[in-house]
Amino acid sequence: MQRSNDSAKSDYPHARPPLERMLRIHQALQAGKYPNASSLARIIEVAAKTIHRDIEFMRDRLNLPIEFDGSRKGYYYTGEVNAFPTMQITEGELFALVVAEKALQQYRGTSFEKPLLSALRKMEESLPDTISLNLAEIEQTISFRTRAEPILDLKIFDVLARAVSGRQQLEIHYRKPGQTATEARQVDPYHLANINGEWFLFAFDHARKDIRTFAPGRIKSAKPTGKTFERTEKFSLEKRLRDSFGVHSGEGKYEVVLQFSARAADYVREKKWHGSQKLSELKEGGVELKLSLSSLSEIERWVLSWGGEAKVITPPELAESVCAAARKMLE
Repeated sequence: MQRSNDSAKSDYPHARPPLERMLRIHQALQAGKYPNASSLARIIEVAAKTIHRDIEFMRDRLNLPIEFDGSRKGYYYTGEVNAFPTMQITEGELFALVVAEKALQQYRGTSFEKPLLSALRKMEESLPDTISLNLAEIEQTISFRTRAEPILDLKIFDVLARAVSGRQQLEIHYRKPGQTATEARQVDPYHLANINGEWFLFAFDHARKDIRTFAPGRIKSAKPTGKTFERTEKFSLEKRLRDSFGVHSGEGKYEVVLQFSARAADYVREKKWHGSQKLSELKEGGVELKLSLSSLSEIERWVLSWGGEAKVITPPELAESVCAAARKMLE
């Protein structure tokens, strides 16, 4: 259908989408008026060759019984057609569609939100009325909530998204955490990722000759330099984050052992926190969690979030940093 659309665009600057054209053709055939390509082309405002391609698609791909009557010089349906073929969807696929729409929460406020919502709405509208009614009922049964939504500058985020897609080099002004001033960076944006509800840009930093992680919320301006780049084949987000506990990967190698109280044990058991994790049961109902990480910066904050329900066994530097943070809170 994409090819038909492209052809129509070349025929007329304001040509209708292929689905709308075929619906018009279907209506004319159902009316029994024996339309031909020339008459349909005038009504729909496209070229006759576009109509021919649409009819071929309807007959060969949608299995509609269309034939040409030489005596009447027009097309007709050789059998009964109650309705134009619509999207065939199972109950499971419908449920997944609803879940997908609800999961859009992580895209709220980004340049992806409107196109995604528009695509989902079009799919919903193509369903039969009875299924659409069920869809409305299902919408009341599922929702997604996030603890905190990231605050993004939509114009900057749109520039980042387009640059990643088009492999456009960018000049950005970035503010590091805890600093007020920004600094100029020339970067090749490799990847935008939503990790645990937050957006991150992974880009090659030309000044530092390395791939760095940037939070879009701290990018104060971004503009293309006019240059393009080739993404290195060595870059793999999966490999980069394999040994991290979030988005920060380091050069270290740490075997982290944590013990959780019986009060917290169920919450720990119910999730997969990291690909390397190993769980073992403790006496009194507690649980021990072992992880292999490349950095300790993010695991420290996670341990602190458990309050007194988590205890660091190893490594000693993690235990010391957690204790130091706890002392600061007491002060």
